[in-house]
Amino acid sequence: MMILQRIFRAVIMGPPGSGKGTVSARITKSYELQHLSSGDILRGNINAKTELGLLLKSCIDQGQLVPDDVMSRLILSDLRALGRSSWLLDGFPRTVSQAEALDDAYSVDTVINLNVPFQTIKQRLTSRWTHLPSGRVYNIDFNPPKVPGLDDVTGEPLAQRDDDTPDTVTRRLKSYETQTEPVLEYYRSKGVLETFSGTETNKIWPHVEAFLHRKLSSLNQKVA
Repeated sequence: MMILQRIFRAVIMGPPGSGKGTVSARITKSYELQHLSSGDILRGNINAKTELGLLLKSCIDQGQLVPDDVMSRLILSDLRALGRSSWLLDGFPRTVSQAEALDDAYSVDTVINLNVPFQTIKQRLTSRWTHLPSGRVYNIDFNPPKVPGLDDVTGEPLAQRDDDTPDTVTRRLKSYETQTEPVLEYYRSKGVLETFSGTETNKIWPHVEAFLHRKLSSLNQKVA
């Protein structure tokens, strides 16, 4: 693990199903960064029934997007709680106004953008089947169940999560594109955007790792 001499703050972006979770886990394992996922923070607040959590739940139940100011308030309060830590933020900002709110509070050193073709993601997500009681996930292409349609352990039928049906996947990708393209543009104009393209997480990862290694080594030298 590389020891950081100064605070480093990064954002990871990429469409649903682009492998952000896997890449984030590898980054936080290799470098001393705290991983903050907006999805986890949302779920935490909803489960804890905090004031913001109740507001979030009503937005989500009505199929509305969480308002920018609410989302920003939520994430920034969690970032403040981390104090002077280095972090990797995942799932936020999703809009330019959220990016501006983040910029007002912190300077972001780098934005890692996973650029995976939508066709690949559609195939990846729609071939995903889950054993709902245990959460075990299978993929028809590279991790199929022993018996098609049945869980290996219990033999119970597998289901496709609503999120993973072709129509939903197409809709989620479309809304990601509309919402997030301007955010990528915003960071590109600030000169902090690094885009990594590919169809397989294991092939994208070495490039992300090499980039971070260079970036953090040079930051460490500046401190030394």
